[in-house]
Amino acid sequence: MTRFGMVIDLRTCIGCNACVVACTDENTQSLGAAVPLGARTDVRVVERGEFPSTSVVFDHRICRHCDDPPCVRVCPTGASYRTQEGVVLLDRCLCIGCKYCMTACPFAARYLNEELSVPDKCTFCYHRTSQGLEPACVSACPTRARVFGDLDDPESDVSKLVASGALAVGAWHGTEPKVFYVPPVRER
Repeated sequence: MTRFGMVIDLRTCIGCNACVVACTDENTQSLGAAVPLGARTDVRVVERGEFPSTSVVFDHRICRHCDDPPCVRVCPTGASYRTQEGVVLLDRCLCIGCKYCMTACPFAARYLNEELSVPDKCTFCYHRTSQGLEPACVSACPTRARVFGDLDDPESDVSKLVASGALAVGAWHGTEPKVFYVPPVRER
């Protein structure tokens, strides 16, 4: 059984936003409805330290596709669910627009798609990944800062990165997120 996950390597991210643009383009086409730029995935600039020794880090906001997702637990209709690969999705036909899933997400990864009148979020491009392709954000990254694959395959690049110390930021929520981060190199 495949268990999808992603690692974002903050050592190699250059903050170009190719992932954001690719996500927006891909998902606007696949949904047949507008996906606002930065709604499903976003990269924000965070400055650390004080002048003159400030450094920049790129903060990637994306659904963590948790193994124990609170958004699924609170959904009264079963519209929010997990696939057999562990991807958290939303069935728009079952959604009543209560937005409980948006409130329950500790990562603020969902937004309201005004055109569809339902919450929306990153789907790991399930329409692509279920066919053996990479998510659009991963394919577009010029530095390969985003790595996607099977977390249960010890030979996959994503599994190797997790084993080498990539962190599940937000793990303290107890949701068992499947998006991991390789921290940036700290300046001394």
